[in-house]
Amino acid sequence: MTHRESRRQTLYMYLFISPWLIGFLVFALYPILSSLYYSFTDYDIIHPPQFIGLSNYAEMFGNDLFWKSVTVTLRYTLISVPIQLLLALGFALLLNQKIPLRGFFRTAMYFPSMVSGVAMSLLWYWIFNPQIGLFNYMLSWFGIKGPSWLMNPDTALYALMIMSFWTAGSGMILFLAGLQGVPASLVEAAKLDGAGRFKVFLHVTLPMISPVLLFQLIMGMIDSFQVFTQAFVMTQGGPNYSTWFYVYNLYTSAFKEYRAGYSSALAWVLLVVVMLFTALVMKLSNRYVHYEGGKR
Repeated sequence: MTHRESRRQTLYMYLFISPWLIGFLVFALYPILSSLYYSFTDYDIIHPPQFIGLSNYAEMFGNDLFWKSVTVTLRYTLISVPIQLLLALGFALLLNQKIPLRGFFRTAMYFPSMVSGVAMSLLWYWIFNPQIGLFNYMLSWFGIKGPSWLMNPDTALYALMIMSFWTAGSGMILFLAGLQGVPASLVEAAKLDGAGRFKVFLHVTLPMISPVLLFQLIMGMIDSFQVFTQAFVMTQGGPNYSTWFYVYNLYTSAFKEYRAGYSSALAWVLLVVVMLFTALVMKLSNRYVHYEGGKR
């Protein structure tokens, strides 16, 4: 290939990827860099931004609502993410067995994950209704008087956690794919050595699906840090700020108080926190996550 032909092919390559490249520069990279600059400014969208240095960050760490949003988000993450992983893994183990109507149950479990966040929030808003809601009606079968789930500061956050378990089917599909990739020869060898079902799961199955578990943990953690739709549609951050999630706090600052500079600072702190947590999980995973090809 001559030098001229190589240059022509390179030109064609850039020509063909130019729509994506332009879209990335205009709609992704430029907003990202702009938000970084705005985080150091006093910007209300209407007037030109005024550079104020680190004032937004200083105000943020001295704001009680900021720390409230951090506390609510961390509580949601630490409780809901592990339970979602356990539910997804449990359903995957069950539906990996040869049971009647296995395909139907797999589809039924995954289907809720296809429902949009707003539609799901409206549905569960009705389910948690203290007077006519399905949840309290089912509790009444056992003589239990259900609380006002979304109107009580002590139960509102837990109601949103319960709602999040409804989408465990998406994680179940990934675990199911991981379980079907476990070599049958390893399982049979463990059984021949006298290992029971629990030991086979603990020493063979779990290590083999540990990369899937790591992926689910990281994605679940990132998703939990970005909870917004449920709080916006169902509780508006209340009652008494009990569902004042971090991203809801960011939304309120940006679109209700018109503080684009302060909300940009919130967004960048969230990015840094997500990166740190992800790096920490990846670092800790070196000892517990096993790959077929050996070390990563």
